[in-house]
Amino acid sequence: MVRNTLFSLNNVSKKFPGVLALDSVSLQVKAGEVHGLIGENGAGKSTLIKIITGAHVPDEGEIFFNGLPLTRLTPRKSMDLGIACVYQERNLIPHLAVYENIFLGREPVFVQGTTVMDRRKMYNHSQKILGELGSNIDPKVRTDSLKAGQQQMVEISRAVSAKAKLIIMDEPTVSLSGKEMTELFHIIGKLKKRGVTVMYVSHRLHEIKEICDSVTVLRDGKTVGRSDVRSITVDDIIKMMVGRDITQKYPKVKTTPGEEILSVTGLSRKRAFRNISFSIRAGEILGMAGLVGSGRTKTVRAITGADPIDRGQIMIRGKPVVIKTPRDSVKAGIAFLTEDRKDQGLILTQNVEFNSTLVRLKAYTRFCLLRLGLVRKDAEQIARELRLRTAGVGAVAGQLSEGNQQKVVIAKWLLSKARLFIFDEPTRGIDAGTKVEVYNLMNQLVADGAAVIMISSEMDECIGMSDRIIVMHEGRITAEFNRDEVTQEKIMYAAVGIANDIREGM
Repeated sequence: MVRNTLFSLNNVSKKFPGVLALDSVSLQVKAGEVHGLIGENGAGKSTLIKIITGAHVPDEGEIFFNGLPLTRLTPRKSMDLGIACVYQERNLIPHLAVYENIFLGREPVFVQGTTVMDRRKMYNHSQKILGELGSNIDPKVRTDSLKAGQQQMVEISRAVSAKAKLIIMDEPTVSLSGKEMTELFHIIGKLKKRGVTVMYVSHRLHEIKEICDSVTVLRDGKTVGRSDVRSITVDDIIKMMVGRDITQKYPKVKTTPGEEILSVTGLSRKRAFRNISFSIRAGEILGMAGLVGSGRTKTVRAITGADPIDRGQIMIRGKPVVIKTPRDSVKAGIAFLTEDRKDQGLILTQNVEFNSTLVRLKAYTRFCLLRLGLVRKDAEQIARELRLRTAGVGAVAGQLSEGNQQKVVIAKWLLSKARLFIFDEPTRGIDAGTKVEVYNLMNQLVADGAAVIMISSEMDECIGMSDRIIVMHEGRITAEFNRDEVTQEKIMYAAVGIANDIREGM
């Protein structure tokens, strides 16, 4: 069957401060097909979705839907055209009934111009659509009583109810069980038979091969290939995803590892990670690689007491420790620089002085009085050492650039006298020059005898700055590599759970 093009992008670009998120991206999706969109973390998939759904306006390029050019695309206009998105994070109102969520924002009324909803019509229509998709969910139950797969079904039903022509599914199987995943694939098959086009965004390559008709690969904000799924192999896809060279932008300094700083054995938490075991020594940078949802951040949150563990042992310098709260982690000499620096790393309404000395406020107290002079002295000194670009330590953190905010977070933990530093996405959102400063700071930390764990979604950053790299996939460690043996292809095979290809020695 010959399919016409339903949706296309021609040379679409989108810039954010310091970042070219999309660079002349072209995409073509045919009517009635399941089209895969893949790329490693940071490739531009999320930005592309937001442009298609009208959340972002492209700086350059053309958008066509059903052959007609689109300008000034907004979320409402996108919905009216028949474009819907089922996001990885559920977009439902938990306390509402299923039928209320299916009709949310489109509630029918008895009389035009009134606000009295026709609930019987909403219920009957919801029951009909759920039945057509093979679901036995009661439309009257509260949405928060449903399992993850059932909630996803509600979102798909909402899109079908709105007569969507294109449904985007963003990492749809991340939180699903094997049975729920099978049911989802069955539903996608039914959507396809109804003539609905599905754009399937995922990093799970075996799913792409199983259910997609065609696939587009993004890398570094660019389109690097489009192909029919039948004519492309997993090897081909991986090579397209990672096919870039590492330059000299990573100033890694070689060090000699010292004593063991941290060791974790058999660390597990239900539905998050299982049997995690690794160690790190003084003078080492240990990279943690993996794709979205692999469990890297959940693992370090458990190590630092932000989340509980079900079982496992944590040892600091050879001695078992019990870490139940972040305070315990600080006392153990662990610094956790979170990925979300705005919400979890800083108090944006406070100044640089307050934020940078926050962890050590007790050390500045004498006879229940805070020695403000000493606080100011240490804050100014660490600001100079980190080359913080502000009008002074009295500047409000929320008014600083992303790079300088990251420096304030680093300053806070440097003053804590920690010996293990965990950096979660340390250079996300900051400019190239500041990135190098962060890398040099890591070098200085390990040269001074500290240990650094670096979670990074950029494979070249992981390879460029790490002495060793562990790779996670779906809550478990699938590979560990030394610096001299690692390649981007090996990391990607481990990150998507294809262990056999790693053992075969690429």
